[in-house]
Amino acid sequence: MTDYRSKSLWWSTLPEELATSTRYALHSDIDVDVAIVGAGYTGLWTAYYLQQRDPNLNIAIIEAEVAGYGASGRNGGWCSAYFPTEIDKLGRIHGRESARAMQDAMHDTVTEIENVVKAEGIDCEWQRAQEYIHHWEQWGYDASHYVLLSAGEAKERAKATNLLGATYTPHVAAINPAKLVRSLANLVEKRGATIYEHTRATRIAPGAVTTESGVVRARYIVRATEGYTKSLQGQKRKIVPIYSLMMATEPLSNETWEQIGLANRETFGDFRNLIIYGQRTADNRFAFGGRGAPYHFGSSIRDEYDQHESVHPSLLGVLAELFPVVAGATVTHTWGGPLGVARDWMASAGLDRQTGIAWAGGYVGDGVGTTNLSGRTLADLITSQDTNLTRLPWVNHKSPNWEVEPLRWIGANAGLQIMTRADHAEDKTGKPSKLAGVVSKLLGQ
Repeated sequence: MTDYRSKSLWWSTLPEELATSTRYALHSDIDVDVAIVGAGYTGLWTAYYLQQRDPNLNIAIIEAEVAGYGASGRNGGWCSAYFPTEIDKLGRIHGRESARAMQDAMHDTVTEIENVVKAEGIDCEWQRAQEYIHHWEQWGYDASHYVLLSAGEAKERAKATNLLGATYTPHVAAINPAKLVRSLANLVEKRGATIYEHTRATRIAPGAVTTESGVVRARYIVRATEGYTKSLQGQKRKIVPIYSLMMATEPLSNETWEQIGLANRETFGDFRNLIIYGQRTADNRFAFGGRGAPYHFGSSIRDEYDQHESVHPSLLGVLAELFPVVAGATVTHTWGGPLGVARDWMASAGLDRQTGIAWAGGYVGDGVGTTNLSGRTLADLITSQDTNLTRLPWVNHKSPNWEVEPLRWIGANAGLQIMTRADHAEDKTGKPSKLAGVVSKLLGQ
């Protein structure tokens, strides 16, 4: 039996009852009401809410590896109200009211997940600190949503070097994502869904999912494959897999954490072009990650890409720049994995009623919260409910395909290099990079 506990810090901390998988692969053709491809957050949340809407539904979940194998079990450990598409872009395309509705739904989503975690007794190390500002004020959000902190106020939370100030939002929680996804898998199984692990889907078509070991026939089919969508026939240019990498230190002493801050396990990032993100874990490690890994030709995904000989050491370097006291800490875990990016950087959830094929994805790394909204939205669409969720602007959005190779390899990696150089230039000049802004527009951000 494969041991998946090396896939991330989060997997390595799973108790035996969550880490061990005894699920079987599909061995014959079957008929169900709903077939879900992908046993990550999107697929499992969809099953969870479908079971609430209609407990009699026969649901099968098809997973190439094991539940939570992908980004759901390897991410940064944030559950946030960040939607992958900027609210300004949503406003330009759909109008101010729709953009506000989308952001409001994301705020509600963090609370919804918190309520489920508590109601279902899920131990996922959930901690939400209780407590862009002019930008968010323009959209009508007051200090209960987003707060501007002075340098002194910011240092009360995170004692980073050269800190000039910060923005703060309570709509974020620190979690152990692997515990959440594995617990969700157990939960939907107990309520009647069947998860077929080690069952690789090769094609989705109206009424049928073709796998390497059988066909699953269903009225509704949900594509919940995110960064792995390229593995499905005809889907290679729908969603591009971009790697994000992480590291974690040994548990740090209380004295060290006093020099760092993050007393309430606040998660944090900054405003550089190449995203970084970090948190204090429940067992007092520093988990820190960021972008910087190259895009691999042909949207290639391989286990060896989870490690990068230059990016992982550079993450520790960036962390030590922010918090010098961490420089001598031992790194105990390094990992990574692909996240999914649509060509216009617009996440979407939808259902083609004519074919019965539903989908959700393109989260650009902001999927821990957004997947829950996907699950509720898809459950409403599949059960033919007209709700506020089904009227949100991302519903049934169709992103254009990515360019053919080698154009997308050239473009993605050129953009990576430009953003890296832009960060260095901004660090020296203290001014935003105009070139980085141009690249962001070209990529559709």
